[in-house]
Amino acid sequence: LCLAGERSHVGAVGDDGYGQATKGLEPGSNGSATRLGAIYSGVLALIWRSKSMLKSFLAFSLCITCMGGVYAAETEREPFDDRYCTTCHGADGRGNEGVQAPRLAGMEPWYLRRQLENFRADRRGVHPQDREGIAMRPMATKLSDESIDDIIDWVGSWEYVPAEATIEGGDPARGRGLYGGCAVCHGDSAQGNESLGAPALAGQNDWYLVTQLKNFMAGYRGAHPDDTYGAQMRTMVNTLRNEAGIINVVSYINTLSR
Repeated sequence: LCLAGERSHVGAVGDDGYGQATKGLEPGSNGSATRLGAIYSGVLALIWRSKSMLKSFLAFSLCITCMGGVYAAETEREPFDDRYCTTCHGADGRGNEGVQAPRLAGMEPWYLRRQLENFRADRRGVHPQDREGIAMRPMATKLSDESIDDIIDWVGSWEYVPAEATIEGGDPARGRGLYGGCAVCHGDSAQGNESLGAPALAGQNDWYLVTQLKNFMAGYRGAHPDDTYGAQMRTMVNTLRNEAGIINVVSYINTLSR
């Protein structure tokens, strides 16, 4: 392709192109740029005049191109390593408040699967105000069913350690009264209930619980028509009434052990 593009340039060199091309090397010629250009023109002239050399060069170039295409195709078929959760959720899976990535270690496999599938199917993380969900959705979009199975097995091998309490200013006593509605699904000790699709709340990062309850209350989460469990949560969270109620109920959840 380079030679084809240079045809007009080489044609100007003529049959004795090498001699004309090296003319710039004579004493008193214009500097190194002229000399390099002359050498380049001379080499092209020689190649152009030798048709057999040209054919060999083009055949070699085509071979290299095809090999590159085959290698790229084989690379595309190689399985991806989708175990990049620790980038945000922490090397030990205990969560990262800085990016609002919750604890995964100890999370129920059926709940983790449901949320990954929700993100992948655009049932979660689509509202423009759900910043954390929007950041998470691309991570799940490309996951295959096999990748999700692998991630769940991998996360299941992490040690569960209850998250430390971080929120302040809440009233656990008032939160206990508000938690009565939550207990119907999540259990008296916030241990979760698989048959109702309700995950454990005890031991989860309190800052994450606060954020998600706010998202449910504002309609940032649970609004998709296919998110049945999310719709249930949107109804229940309204019993907390406001942000103070959210802080109080999460403060109470912090007193429960799993």
